[in-house]
Amino acid sequence: MRKGLLLYNPAAGRYPVRRFVRGIIKPLKEAGWSVDIAETLSGTHAIQTAHQAAQEKYDAVFAIGGDGTVGQVASGLVNTETALGVLPAGTTNVWAIEQGQKPFSWFQWWNLRENARLLANVTPQSVDVGICNDRPFLLWAGVGLDAQTISKIEPRARFFKHVSVPHYFVTTVWEATFWHGLDLRVYAEGRLVEGHYLVAVATNIRHYAGGMSVISPNALLDDGEMDLWLLSGDSLADAFRHFFDLVAGRHLTSDEARCIPFQNVVIESDANFSIQVDGDPILGGHKAEIKVLHRALKVLVPENALYLLKNPRR
Repeated sequence: MRKGLLLYNPAAGRYPVRRFVRGIIKPLKEAGWSVDIAETLSGTHAIQTAHQAAQEKYDAVFAIGGDGTVGQVASGLVNTETALGVLPAGTTNVWAIEQGQKPFSWFQWWNLRENARLLANVTPQSVDVGICNDRPFLLWAGVGLDAQTISKIEPRARFFKHVSVPHYFVTTVWEATFWHGLDLRVYAEGRLVEGHYLVAVATNIRHYAGGMSVISPNALLDDGEMDLWLLSGDSLADAFRHFFDLVAGRHLTSDEARCIPFQNVVIESDANFSIQVDGDPILGGHKAEIKVLHRALKVLVPENALYLLKNPRR
């Protein structure tokens, strides 16, 4: 019998998920899982609990929360034999959007159970993980405007999660009004790129901007490299232009957006900058070192999302 841990974040999302967690047990038990339940107390606690589950030889830890929770649990499972299962219950669930899962809400509470059924019998897949300044990430690591906005709004009270899109939009506009980008030096694969940029974001997945943009349409989760996107500009008008270009897909042919595939990259600036990983703020500085750990994490991927992998196990 496989052993799984349901690790849920009680602060995640617009609606508390606690009372619905036990509803996941039945479909998992029917598929041959024994199940334990734990609640996260903080991001650090989520990482530590996931790592402890790996040491105790759990077959999987099911992360119940948003993208931040997913990234934290993934951090605790890197280079272990314990797989990550994602059951979306957060404010934004971009990893779940990528995988074709439907997020939980009180008006669609059954999605939590249905997503558990999707993952109950799949073969674990090995995917890449990024490391940014020694912090693992599964989705993105970024500096610039998006990181600055995230540092202002996270952590946020549940009330603001009900207005997450306008809250994020207003905060971004406010930051872009008074902040004019960074002069960056980017060292990637033996070459130097210099310029003035509003955003520099490394992505392991296809979606970005809360799932509204397909930033890297050909990204694969297990190909050993990620994309670094550099968005130039220095004004609020440039920020708006990049947003609409990203949503429409025009960034792919824009002269103001540059994509650099990488395995190792260093981003430097004379000015201090904020950093975000998987939508959570981390300690900023003058340098961000990002590297790719090839196939360093086992993940339960729904069958209909195996096209996101270069070499899926079946």
